[in-house]
Amino acid sequence: WCAVNDDVMGGVSRGGSKIIDGVLHFRGILSLENNGGFSSVRAFGPARDLRPATAIVLRVRGDGRTYRLQLATDASFRGARISYQAPFATQRGEWLEVAVPLDSLEPRFRGQRLRGPPLDRARIKEFGLSLSDGTPGPFALEVDWIRSR
Repeated sequence: WCAVNDDVMGGVSRGGSKIIDGVLHFRGILSLENNGGFSSVRAFGPARDLRPATAIVLRVRGDGRTYRLQLATDASFRGARISYQAPFATQRGEWLEVAVPLDSLEPRFRGQRLRGPPLDRARIKEFGLSLSDGTPGPFALEVDWIRSR
């Protein structure tokens, strides 16, 4: 997993990830200064075919904030990869299984919703998690596993 924060675009949010005992820990501090306000982590790999799936299910323990699941293919807009995103809620300190329907993922570019193209479920090359809820302050999300169903 690699971290991407708004500091690459002028903001000052900080975030990162570590895997501890097989659990992904995504933590940092979200800042709205300098037009900032997001932090994300992404995993890249060979293309995965999710055509048979209807949802992505995650076992997470959060801080009560709403995070976003992100998937990406080769689809691009203005020379950069489009991210297909949908929100999922967490409860502070509680392990939850959250299901994100693949039909709920919307194409986005730098936080703005696009009209298309639709998600090509046969060519998923990137899985990611992000926070951009407009609330400054510390955040923490743990992910035990991610599966398709």
